[in-house]
Amino acid sequence: MNLSDIHYFFECCIGHWSIERTYHYLTHQEVERSHTDFQVEAISPDLKRQVLADNAYAVPDNLDGLPGFNLVFHTVSDKGEKVSQELRALFVPKQQTHGIITGDYLRDRAYEEARPIVSSFRYDPSNRELLMTTPYTRVVSVDSIVLVNPKMRIRRILNYQHPEPGQPLDTLVLVGFGVEQKTD
Repeated sequence: MNLSDIHYFFECCIGHWSIERTYHYLTHQEVERSHTDFQVEAISPDLKRQVLADNAYAVPDNLDGLPGFNLVFHTVSDKGEKVSQELRALFVPKQQTHGIITGDYLRDRAYEEARPIVSSFRYDPSNRELLMTTPYTRVVSVDSIVLVNPKMRIRRILNYQHPEPGQPLDTLVLVGFGVEQKTD
């Protein structure tokens, strides 16, 4: 599996980001704007092992080569609401087909629910898009990050009402858009 492009993507993510987002809450027709300061640092092999253990996930042979991060962010909404969080994330590539890499995305603490969680990811090197799909209890979040260049990312967040088993994702409850600019 050739991981050079996905490693480039993740190397570009290291640093401090200033993020402006707009969220559209479709269940009650509300629009919210927010600003987030986001710090991304690489994590040690010990922290990678901890994320795996938190998720009861077997340690892969290539642990040192897996992209992993410590994320710290602070968000202030246009209503004055503040949210701060720190979490660790690890990406475990499983398959590569026509250049597209798929695998598991593990966190020691999820955004929507304060618990460890295993999600799936898809990375397309043709447009440098990382697509992460997380099945939470009430919603399924489909989060896209497109690396425009090493200092700019575009974010799209689609939260769907959790469908019945076997049914498609077709009821949006939240849509978010963001421009993320690296400041260091």
